[in-house]
Amino acid sequence: MDLLHRADRLRADRTPFVLATVVRAERPTSAKTGDRALVLPDGTMEGFVGGTCAESTVRLQGLRLLETGESTLLRITPSGDDDEREGLLTVTNPCLSGGTLEIFLETMIPAPLVYVHGEAPVARAMVDVARAVGWEGVRGPASTLPLDASAVVVASHGRDEVEVLTAAVKADVPYIALVASRKRAAAVLDELQLTALQKARIHAPAGMDIGARTAPEIALSILAEVISKRTRQTAPPPGRIDLPLLQTPTPAPVSQVAVAKDVVCAMDVAISPDALQYEHEGTMYYFCGSGCRRAFIDNPARYL
Repeated sequence: MDLLHRADRLRADRTPFVLATVVRAERPTSAKTGDRALVLPDGTMEGFVGGTCAESTVRLQGLRLLETGESTLLRITPSGDDDEREGLLTVTNPCLSGGTLEIFLETMIPAPLVYVHGEAPVARAMVDVARAVGWEGVRGPASTLPLDASAVVVASHGRDEVEVLTAAVKADVPYIALVASRKRAAAVLDELQLTALQKARIHAPAGMDIGARTAPEIALSILAEVISKRTRQTAPPPGRIDLPLLQTPTPAPVSQVAVAKDVVCAMDVAISPDALQYEHEGTMYYFCGSGCRRAFIDNPARYL
């Protein structure tokens, strides 16, 4: 239950993670059905889903899933089991003690966040429309601009517009919009102490031209513009990308997984703070389990 409470806190903090749950354990294994662990974006793990060999595999596959946002059933076996059923990923780990584990890896990616500044009817409607399509819509003051916002929409009719727009541009928010007439939008942009290229990133007036009249219709036109600028791909690229292309980002972007080869058993190992490692003659080596690490330390020349 403590682990599930921790997962709830991660959701509240909008931190992506993978929840790994053992759904089947074939003896001999140290993990039991129902054991759980969390894989965080930096590669650290909390909880228990098996020994170091199984943990290494779960860490690597969990980090890869954080790149794609997908979930899968992971089968870890010491034999050359070539099971290619849809939705099942089989990894052969020769270092396992002999049993087979099946672990469901459920990727938890926070919904894209639309941050709205203002009290106008459009601002309130913007929150409702965002939530209606499964995004997270939040209204707030200029001082609480979230770092992981997918879009910032200013609909305050003159209040703190310059401050919020400037902060959003400098925070590299993918989509920034100002709700205003063309004449007033031009006047606001003239006030901004930004370069021409930075000002060009601000959509002013906001939204697509769909003939919107009411506040909900205007909000819909803005969200339609946000979605229309999104690149058509599943896996987020490492880091941010330049506009006008817009990738709906992971709130805490996950970089591409750095992978090392275990020189003892040839398993792929995710390079992370929790990974088993050993420095030899100025080079850092990574291992899937303590057995491989001990074997290397005892006789490095055998594996180099």
